[in-house]
Amino acid sequence: MEWAISRRRLLSRVTSSALAFAISSAAGVMRLSAAETKTGFDPGEPPPPDADVLLRMQYELRKALQKPVDQRKWVMVIDLRKCVGCHACTIGCVVENKLPPGVVYRPVIEEEFGTYPNVGRRFIPRPCMQCQNPPCVPVCPVNATWKRPDGVIIIDYEKCIGCRYCITACPYNARTFDFGEYFTDGTPHRAPYEEAPSFEYGKKWYRKNEDSPIGNARKCHFCLHRVEKGQLPMCATTCIGRATYFGDANDPDSLVSELIAKPNVMRLKEELGTDPHVYYLT
Repeated sequence: MEWAISRRRLLSRVTSSALAFAISSAAGVMRLSAAETKTGFDPGEPPPPDADVLLRMQYELRKALQKPVDQRKWVMVIDLRKCVGCHACTIGCVVENKLPPGVVYRPVIEEEFGTYPNVGRRFIPRPCMQCQNPPCVPVCPVNATWKRPDGVIIIDYEKCIGCRYCITACPYNARTFDFGEYFTDGTPHRAPYEEAPSFEYGKKWYRKNEDSPIGNARKCHFCLHRVEKGQLPMCATTCIGRATYFGDANDPDSLVSELIAKPNVMRLKEELGTDPHVYYLT
């Protein structure tokens, strides 16, 4: 009994010490984050070399936005060596864009390699490739999808007639279709979060009464509604391993320009001549 009381007292002291350490550490991180955020959000001052890589990308994003749109080239680089398959980017994208069932802009594909018993597994996030030569664009009969001057392929929901030709044409399966489903279908009440609007392409979109984007093809657009306000795409900010990089490839000093010059860079299905703007480090 005495041993049990002593043990309980010891555990209590250890727990209290750990809690105190966690609180002090959190306070230190908050102070550091506040200082780094101030540096990172100043478009005229680059962050220090040891700052979080997100701050460098944030600075370079703000810098790129000062140029005309046709002088930017948005690209994404994904380091497969850092991706742990947590799907945080997928979930972050779903939340940011209020995506319904069956509509996923950034799935994470799992690949197994090697021969048993020497096998391994890697994870491949697959957003829209934002192709330089997009097969999805010329097949649209109503010109509802096109390539912007900065390289991002977009969809005009008001023009889209839901023919799904573009979905068939995409060699990366990067387009999905909004059938008007809800996660709470079949339940007494629709959840409030399913009625909240998304802000894709800088406009409020309410999914109701079969209006757009219901009945439209949908896809990743590098979170343009965030980018054009100086914020990184949601997938880049939610990546716990800092495996996703975003920036302006027309800036030779940008992080993404450094990364795509690496010898271990590759792109998916390059042999098709699509010239994708998403690169992978292997």
